[in-house]
Amino acid sequence: MPAPVIDARQLRKTYRIGDQEIRALDGVDVLVEEGEMAAITGASGSGKSTLMQVLGCLDRPDSGEYFLDGEEVAKLAGDRLAQIRNRKIGFVFQGFHLLPRLSALENVELPLMYAGIRDPRPLAEEALARVGLADRMNNESNQLSGGQRQRVAVARALVGKPSLVLADEPTGNLDSKTGAEILALFNSLNAEGKTIVIVTHDPEVAKFGRRRIHMSDGGVVPADRIARTDSARFAGAEAAK
Repeated sequence: MPAPVIDARQLRKTYRIGDQEIRALDGVDVLVEEGEMAAITGASGSGKSTLMQVLGCLDRPDSGEYFLDGEEVAKLAGDRLAQIRNRKIGFVFQGFHLLPRLSALENVELPLMYAGIRDPRPLAEEALARVGLADRMNNESNQLSGGQRQRVAVARALVGKPSLVLADEPTGNLDSKTGAEILALFNSLNAEGKTIVIVTHDPEVAKFGRRRIHMSDGGVVPADRIARTDSARFAGAEAAK
């Protein structure tokens, strides 16, 4: 049986601002199996952004264990973490993070070049075709719509065939119709077996996750408590009709 893609145990992370100590992560456990699509949700200050940073190997916890695709990464040095990020994680950000003077194809080729792939073009072309941009490969990113730019970002995340796609507010800069198209694309990729974690504050976006991991005050809210809260909200909405 394969190891979970994400197996995080008792993660803790504390920040100091002046004399104040903020526990951003307070004993967090997260398990995401291969092929899952999960949503990490929570209000501002709940700890979800810090959790994303740790799960994405952009930061290290103060304590706890984190196994990514079976490899313990919580205590790795910065250079090794960078290698793990490049090899195992594909990122999709709210702000796209594309280089404006490069074509869609060149933007998707970049992570492969960093990984030392000698001929990245065929792989980049395949990734762009997969997200429906076969006819926009040579357009510079500033010649593309917001939805097309996010599709380029998804292609860039997929091109290295990572174990995990980590999407941070992927529809935040898109209108509702375009955002729904991007979420439908994630659904399609997940149906093909890709493991996807979406970090969002938007409950409508969170519904696309097969499972919700809700953060509050640096911890994960138990699933039964989420269900009770959702039921109470539904009852309140029905009573207001």
